[in-house]
Amino acid sequence: MTATDHRTLRRVLRREIAGTIGLLADEHDFRAMRRYRTFAFEDHTTYLHHVETLLRTRTLQGGFTTLALFDPEEFADYCTRGGLDPDSPASRTRFTAELAATGPTVPYGGEPLTHLVPALVDEAVRRATWDYAAALLARLGACATCGEDLGRAAFARASRLLTRILDTAPPGHRHLVCSVAGPDETLVAVLHADPTASDGTTGGPDLDEAEALEFTAVLAVGLATHSPGGLVVRITTPGAPDRVHGWRLRGYGLTPLTAGEVFDAYCTDATSGEPIPPESNVDYCAPPDLGDTEPGPLHGH
Repeated sequence: MTATDHRTLRRVLRREIAGTIGLLADEHDFRAMRRYRTFAFEDHTTYLHHVETLLRTRTLQGGFTTLALFDPEEFADYCTRGGLDPDSPASRTRFTAELAATGPTVPYGGEPLTHLVPALVDEAVRRATWDYAAALLARLGACATCGEDLGRAAFARASRLLTRILDTAPPGHRHLVCSVAGPDETLVAVLHADPTASDGTTGGPDLDEAEALEFTAVLAVGLATHSPGGLVVRITTPGAPDRVHGWRLRGYGLTPLTAGEVFDAYCTDATSGEPIPPESNVDYCAPPDLGDTEPGPLHGH
């Protein structure tokens, strides 16, 4: 076999290698990495330009690349734990490989970085919310009277309520937001539900599994801890006004908001408390009856 044949085979083999780039998405993280001598870039804009060029080149060559958020503080901790030199490209590569295996990533499909970075940040926030909510539920432990796992029971209760909300909502695309005032911070989860499955069938709403798990976990935290919070649904149907309705978390369940309460929530600035103009072509409505007859709170014994 000739040297040319060997080079051709190596080029073919390179197309079989998936890659991950640890991206410094903002200026603050970029400046933190500039303390390392082996980090060659001096300007964040130039850095992002070269990352985008590399992504396009790999795609044109038939390669597949994902992006992960590179956190300099987590990288420094990783090097300390592993006894690695942080001022080394090899250490950065090992950390990025760890991110690819365990952290949130998004695939590059040819879109500009300005579109991809917000999606990557959203994915990281969603993963962090899920981890935080799951840890809170795990710490609840077992009921002292019956021994049932309180976090698991709350998750099952939240799952049933979410199913009832989707079953009773008017037809259309549903955009759900759940917010819960946790002990350390406010948890917010978003769920999108299309009226038909991704294969075109109409057997049930099409849900992103990761979104649904995170949403259910946040709702479960609110139920289990009796924390203040709310759940709002916005239904969009072509040719008709959007419909908005919601509930307040109360005890181990959801209390429906009146149309006036939904209007007030949407038309009041959350920071200043000042009124803001209502959106056009939006109806603020009382929610449908969930038929929720389950007693609460459970484990009152």
